[in-house]
Amino acid sequence: MIDLIVAVLREATPMIYVAMAGVLAQRAGVWNLGLEGLMITGACAAVVLTEQTGSVALGLLGAVGTCVILSALLWLVIEKLRANPIIAGLGLTGLGLGGTDLAVQAIYGSEGAVTAPAGIPTLGPGFGPFAVLDLLVVAMPVVVFALWVLLRRTRFGLRLAACGEHPFAARSVGADPARMRLIALLLGGALAGLGGAELSLGGLQIFSVGMTAGRGFMAFAAVIFGAGHPVGATFAALFFALVEYLGIKAQLVFGERAPRDFVLMLPYIATVLGVWISARLRGGVPLSSVEMRDG
Repeated sequence: MIDLIVAVLREATPMIYVAMAGVLAQRAGVWNLGLEGLMITGACAAVVLTEQTGSVALGLLGAVGTCVILSALLWLVIEKLRANPIIAGLGLTGLGLGGTDLAVQAIYGSEGAVTAPAGIPTLGPGFGPFAVLDLLVVAMPVVVFALWVLLRRTRFGLRLAACGEHPFAARSVGADPARMRLIALLLGGALAGLGGAELSLGGLQIFSVGMTAGRGFMAFAAVIFGAGHPVGATFAALFFALVEYLGIKAQLVFGERAPRDFVLMLPYIATVLGVWISARLRGGVPLSSVEMRDG
């Protein structure tokens, strides 16, 4: 049972950090489909900078900084250039996937995997079966709780929700929706960078092109499944990770009798079912996002 908990936590943590970025954007009125691009960029920056400098701390800072810059770019495109947030988000995902491929080829001369000399520090032998958990996994519940407090129990959170749901009304009481969206996207960029870094530096200490394999989109689905609530999105990501773990276990137990392709599809099937159930329970998701052009 403990092995199950440890495995699910390690698998779910990168998605949870990225889902928190999606929650912040959703509260600000932006359905951020660029999460996949932010996650792969954070994963790449973390490993490349760690490999180049030998410092995990610099790798983490690089992942956060790169994703913050990309988030600022996303804000500029949708807020100042008046681009559709959905299209801009997909463009960011394409930029992240293609940009990391290009960066690896430019730096190392091939598309081969890049290995970091060190990973995120773990708890260590004194913690028994939890010894393999690294610091970002341990910090994850604290981050989720802090985000819940920020969004639900602070003036900033209330103003952010007002700007996302009723930007005209928010402006009438002195809130600047554009500035609030910028803050939300930048905070989300930092969290997405940590999610990408956890994926690449947390366990394998390796980066390969396309290694996110749709986890950014699954994090976005967790935001929808969790109704834009930090805790709800966290449980949704844990559910997706549990399905993936059970699929891997089924393959180990049943071998060839469990079709590999079907097992690999299980997390994505669960994601689609989760979004469908969420839509049925809540009457659908407004794909058009909250009105961005409130000026």
